[in-house]
Amino acid sequence: MQHSNQPSGPQRLPYGAGSATDAPPTAPRLDTARLWAGGIMTAGVAGLTAVVTLLLVRGVLDIPLFAPEREGVVGDVPTGMLAGGAAVVALAATALLHGLILSTPQPVRFFSWIVALVTAALVLLPFRTGAAMDAKVGTGVVYLAVGAVIGSLLSAVARGATRRVR
Repeated sequence: MQHSNQPSGPQRLPYGAGSATDAPPTAPRLDTARLWAGGIMTAGVAGLTAVVTLLLVRGVLDIPLFAPEREGVVGDVPTGMLAGGAAVVALAATALLHGLILSTPQPVRFFSWIVALVTAALVLLPFRTGAAMDAKVGTGVVYLAVGAVIGSLLSAVARGATRRVR
């Protein structure tokens, strides 16, 4: 019977040690042009989402939001400001996402949490005002729709703009 100094069964290597044949770890490679093109498109969709949800809440549900009822369903300054604001927020979110991708592990996860928490705060904000309950709910719905669009589209953009390279 021969005895060997080699233990039988699989070998465990110390943490961080690998064999010479192991490939180096992958690192994300960011396509900045693709990220910002997606961010600009998201800004457009966020602005349109604000207009469409205002049409729904003001025009269909007849709840006056962001402007007196006499201002009409669309075409007033608050509608344009809300659509423009949604677009600007989407571009700011793209900048945040860009920074997270460059500096953070699991950037999409952190980004999703940030967007969800900011959206939740904006949805709850109208409930601290003295507005009628239907106006509070309607305003929250508009903010929720815009936040959902920004969060979901930019999360997908981030996945499409980063590639793993060896």
